[in-house]
Amino acid sequence: MTSTAQAPGAREAHPEHLGHVIFIAAAAAMGGFLFGYDSAVINGAVEAIRSKYDIGSATLAQVIAIALIGCAVGAATAGRIADRIGRIRCMQIAAVLFTASAIGSALPFALWDLAFWRVIGGFAIGMASVIGPAYIAEVAPAAYRGRLGSFQQAAIVIGIAISQLVNWAILNAAGGDQRGKLLGLEAWQVMLGVMVVPAVLYGLLSFAIPESPRYLIEAGKDARAREVLEEVEGKEIDLDARVEEIRLAMYREEKPSFKDLLGGTFFFKPIVWVGIGLSVFQQFVGINVAFYYSATLWQSVGVDPTDSFLYSFTTSIINIIGTVIAMIFVDRVGRKPLAIIGSVGMVIGLALEAWAFSYDLVDGKLPATQGWVALIAAHVFVLFFALSWGVVVWVFLGEMFPNRIRAAALGVAASAQWIANWAITASFPSLADWSLSGTYIIYTVFAALSIPFVLKFVKETKGKALEEMG
Repeated sequence: MTSTAQAPGAREAHPEHLGHVIFIAAAAAMGGFLFGYDSAVINGAVEAIRSKYDIGSATLAQVIAIALIGCAVGAATAGRIADRIGRIRCMQIAAVLFTASAIGSALPFALWDLAFWRVIGGFAIGMASVIGPAYIAEVAPAAYRGRLGSFQQAAIVIGIAISQLVNWAILNAAGGDQRGKLLGLEAWQVMLGVMVVPAVLYGLLSFAIPESPRYLIEAGKDARAREVLEEVEGKEIDLDARVEEIRLAMYREEKPSFKDLLGGTFFFKPIVWVGIGLSVFQQFVGINVAFYYSATLWQSVGVDPTDSFLYSFTTSIINIIGTVIAMIFVDRVGRKPLAIIGSVGMVIGLALEAWAFSYDLVDGKLPATQGWVALIAAHVFVLFFALSWGVVVWVFLGEMFPNRIRAAALGVAASAQWIANWAITASFPSLADWSLSGTYIIYTVFAALSIPFVLKFVKETKGKALEEMG
């Protein structure tokens, strides 16, 4: 599922068409909203699941993290599915899976049943993580591609924030008890079931946006491809020339396959390893601990449950603010400088958290100074992640690979991201039982190592046409 190649300057959108392109990108990014919502909504159910099924930290971690296995599989296969049946059909399949996962997770009859529906939801998240950025890259004018590509991450962080706000509201409606009764169910079940609403909306929006011009040309539907190109680029362009330009680029390419990624000294081509490295570093700084376990984390250091849900929500708001900052500067400052600035900020925030958590609890709580430092540092960490790695990694992955291998390479990099996410998510409860401070020292080390990695191996993609990559 490679992106449409374009000559420099060939895809400058006329102002009257930009609003329509923004709508198309926003609708496609609704998959990112569900990605964020489904990923983070479990935060409100962690302690209730532990209590209901009477399980320890290791088993709990597997139930929480098992969705990420589905994510990895979905990410690895989404490109191939989209090349066979189209980008829009792929989105619609993901919407159906999101809906089924929400209903099944809200009404489990056993722990394994809950785990199964989380895997199904994970598969949908994995599909959305690949199809959204790739589709947007194929329809977006080059001058706006970075900002429109960042819609995916913006939708993710908004989904995270909305899920935490909904969780907090449901918890309050249930009297502050995750297992309190509400609508005939326990509160945590309602939290998981509410995702039906955005899942259905995603499915409906998929019927309101056009298929990718590239896929249409590949499928022999040139007339429809011209119509879509006119929608997003305007009547002023030579539509026949644009169709032939895309077709020529496609003929020059070979069908992407896994074997195309092989080469170099260490199995994969160097550029593929750079993509994998970006994905792994994005996760190994521990960002998803803040979204999967933050309520549990704050409760473990003595914060009241209702307040812990509120702090989860405020962290999500900071996440949105940071993402907006990234969207403003990603095409102005560039991807690489933002990544380095973010890494430095994350090192500071994580190191302060590690210091604060190194103190013993007094009456079940952190000392006042350390408690405030931990809370502020957590928000600093999320802010710097959001204004950098949260956005630029997805933009990099959508742009950095040569056209011929973009689909396969993006699938491998996204799969590596989900596997790294699983490793962090599955290990956190046990690591926290061992040493919460030590866990955050590990995350700090990875944040620090990301700086020389970016400086040495990552090339700037700002302002380059997709066919220039590689």
